Amino acid sequence: MKKIVRDADKDFFVKLENSVRDACRIDNELFEKYEVKRGLRNNDRTGVLVGLTNIGDVVGYEKENDRVVAIPGKLMYRGIDIEDITHGFQKEGRHGFDETVFLLLTGKLPGKDELEEFSAYLASLRSLPDNFTKDMILSMKGKDVLNMLARSVLGLYILDEKPDDISLDNMVRQSLNIIAKFPSIIAYSYQALRHAYQGKTLSIRHPQEELTTAENFLHLIKGEGSYSKLQADMVDLALVLHAEHGGGNNSTFTMRVTSSTETDIYSATTSAIGSLKGPLHGGANLRVLDMMEDIKKNVLNWNDEAEVENYLLKILRKEAYDRTGIIYGIGHAVYTVSDPRAILLKEKARELAAESGKSDEFELYSIVERITPEVFRKFKGEQSAKVVCINVDFYSGFVYSCIGIPKELYTPLFAMARISGWCAHRIEELTFQAKRIIRPAFKNVYRRQGYVPIMER
Repeated sequence: MKKIVRDADKDFFVKLENSVRDACRIDNELFEKYEVKRGLRNNDRTGVLVGLTNIGDVVGYEKENDRVVAIPGKLMYRGIDIEDITHGFQKEGRHGFDETVFLLLTGKLPGKDELEEFSAYLASLRSLPDNFTKDMILSMKGKDVLNMLARSVLGLYILDEKPDDISLDNMVRQSLNIIAKFPSIIAYSYQALRHAYQGKTLSIRHPQEELTTAENFLHLIKGEGSYSKLQADMVDLALVLHAEHGGGNNSTFTMRVTSSTETDIYSATTSAIGSLKGPLHGGANLRVLDMMEDIKKNVLNWNDEAEVENYLLKILRKEAYDRTGIIYGIGHAVYTVSDPRAILLKEKARELAAESGKSDEFELYSIVERITPEVFRKFKGEQSAKVVCINVDFYSGFVYSCIGIPKELYTPLFAMARISGWCAHRIEELTFQAKRIIRPAFKNVYRRQGYVPIMER
């Protein structure tokens, strides 16, 4: 037998790579021939309808006489407009994430006593099991917080007395336990990462039951008294805005596909985390932040709209930044005229920028937001340019930077919010979807060939 091929033998892998690439090649015309919806998208850019849900709804357009008409975006949680939810708890001077979790799971808003009981129960579940932090997080090093989160979630399976039970009461119990523990796992994973790979002090703080979810997370990553009320309010707002998005997003769909097999919640959650980790899904705000850093370095006068516009055109022409021709944080698969999450985030972002001494930077973001749709029209041509708006990622990275949240936690913070929506969709999938596994179809278009004996190849 020939010796084992090592990674250093590049020629071996180059030959394999060429064969693999040829085997993957599919003529683009075949997608039209067989009417295949690439990326589960219709020709008018709407999503292919693959299911029904009671949980969330995303609206960015209307159809009039078979024509798609762009309208201001709407996001609904259990039929309630996200703007009404957000302004409701903000007007009452309280945090809204626990209320949002209750709403997504039960379909109704909790009463005052009901919410207090629910929040207290979630808070009581924040601490991780004995030795879990040491054995699962600190001893097993990791360079990515989401990977460490996924590993830890699978670890929770071992400690669950009924991990594979998909009865409704058990799924609710499991969901609340996972939702409550996500902030602790994420915070400890980050602390372990910075200690092992950045030479920083290891700080493992105990969860505080008297704090809100947002306050407790900031306490875990920054310490007592190291954050302002406004910073905690902004984290809470971010959690509410990212909690659910209609079921059609990749990670939620992944959660439902995996759950439809009747696998355990820990395996299903890990699959959703893996989806969110992909840079095309969960990492957009990091790209926005990096792009804006590049603009800050190359635009001399941040208040000169003409200079900003010229640089944005350079980005579109692949002459600047990462040479991809993409202005990150602009455009969305559903929202057209506006993303309601971005509007709500921006409402408080100006105040946060002032508190953190970044008002000039905020104004630059505002200019880019305002002029980019016109820049697109100039670049694409008046007729071919579609309606675009900023999305929630445009301001979220900036907000996190103002709070002092490390970049390694941007996407995990997304997961910390979205786990509530994931759990709601899992429960719905396994309770009212006719117990039918999700099984899509693929058309095979590879050429027919016969088997050739090895000595004749």
